[in-house]
Amino acid sequence: MTRSIVVGLDGTEQAKAAAEWAAVEALLRGTDVHLVHAREPGPEAALSLVEWESEEPWAREMMARIAGELRERHPGLSVTSRLLPSGPVPGLVAAAEESELLVLGSRALGTVAGYLLGSVGLTVAGVVERPVVLVRAVSAASTPRGPVVVGADVRQPVDSVLGFAFEEAARRHTQVLVVYVQQLPLHAGMGPAMVPDFRISMVPEIKRSVEVMLDPWRAKYPDVEAVARVAVGSAGLELVAVAREASLVVVGRRTRHSKLGAHIGSVAHAVLHHSPVPVALVPHA
Repeated sequence: MTRSIVVGLDGTEQAKAAAEWAAVEALLRGTDVHLVHAREPGPEAALSLVEWESEEPWAREMMARIAGELRERHPGLSVTSRLLPSGPVPGLVAAAEESELLVLGSRALGTVAGYLLGSVGLTVAGVVERPVVLVRAVSAASTPRGPVVVGADVRQPVDSVLGFAFEEAARRHTQVLVVYVQQLPLHAGMGPAMVPDFRISMVPEIKRSVEVMLDPWRAKYPDVEAVARVAVGSAGLELVAVAREASLVVVGRRTRHSKLGAHIGSVAHAVLHHSPVPVALVPHA
């Protein structure tokens, strides 16, 4: 049986946008949407039961309303919902592990909200072993029908990240834009004369490596056009800039089993906070 796409709801506009994105994605995948809500932890554990009992009717009504709106806009879509018995981090992590995909909302450039407030969303996105898609409130209505952009590394090609990007592009009947960014060496900042030589000597070779890396994916997905782009500088800045023309940005996240920290790399962190379009974080070994 195909697993559901799980959406974490918290009553914000960002979460509603995430639910709408998930509905469209579910139709593309031929699966259903499962809405979940977990109560934010209160300041005093002794009051948690009282707080939960007062929040439960609101949460049920909120999920029922959004489920109804999704069914109305997308006839034939199956939408279910449930309250999670634990807090946001353990609840969303457990729900994600039973799903194909976890979708959460995120707020304006540079900040996060709702389930992404503080360390909650970053922790969830950093520990689950399923892809997580983060959607802004403006994304569902205004995301361009552009390519699926994926950040790639020819030194450590990751099949799970490239596979996710190609599958998404195939569903959307769009191209994959594979971006590799060569960081400038530390000595490049010592003088501008060294930078042109570095660009000329490295970029063509890297471009050939990216093309070789893409050959098996082009063979597997012959209907998906794959375009390689090589740049020199900051990977995070380059991906954010390219994201303006994208429908989805895909970045990898190394799977770690330590419970400490958010486990999201600096490039993924920059894209997550500044991309104007949905971002998929795909875990890999």
